[in-house]
Amino acid sequence: MRIVIAGGHGQIALRLERLLAARGDEAAGIIRNPQQSDDLRAAGAEPVVLDLESATVEEAAEVLRGADAAVFAAGAGPNSGTARKDTVDRGAAVLFADAAERAGVRRYVVVSSMGADPDHPGDEVFDVYLRAKGAADADVRARSGLDWTVLRPGMLTNDAGTGQVLLAASTGRGPVPRDDVAAVLMELLDTPATAGLTLELISGNVPLTVAVKDIAGN
Repeated sequence: MRIVIAGGHGQIALRLERLLAARGDEAAGIIRNPQQSDDLRAAGAEPVVLDLESATVEEAAEVLRGADAAVFAAGAGPNSGTARKDTVDRGAAVLFADAAERAGVRRYVVVSSMGADPDHPGDEVFDVYLRAKGAADADVRARSGLDWTVLRPGMLTNDAGTGQVLLAASTGRGPVPRDDVAAVLMELLDTPATAGLTLELISGNVPLTVAVKDIAGN
């Protein structure tokens, strides 16, 4: 498979790229900063320099053409202000979905956030972030031209992955290693029957391959 990942230098994206490359898939990571290219190559991915905040739909579609799936894993980052929550966490996600439709890439997996809600109250930066993520999720979920899955992990950690998770429409809050998030993303890409699902993910006691198969059957 060829998978194009927006936010290709993110911590989860780099882990996903390594997993895909290790099994022989072709991963392309979209980055804004060309200085990050070597990190992607080291992960086994092809770096593609494109700023999704300023790119046109056609420019993004050109990157996506011929891909088997698209993963939106971009984010403005914890140190960005409220304006970039809208331009990246919402705006770039919508543009990338537009581009996937234009390029004919139906499989579309979103890395969202637990608590994402377009009507989330509050004025803090994190409140704005959750509204932006929620608005992006709502936009993607309204598209009949995409076989979308929205994954909403709990509190992300850099602990070593355990391969044991809880994956459900609602899990309650809890931590989850980025290693396990990346591994679940790869399983979701391999499981078309998870299209149309919005899923929460935290650490648990079910092997992640089993958890994805179980949720796909529900």
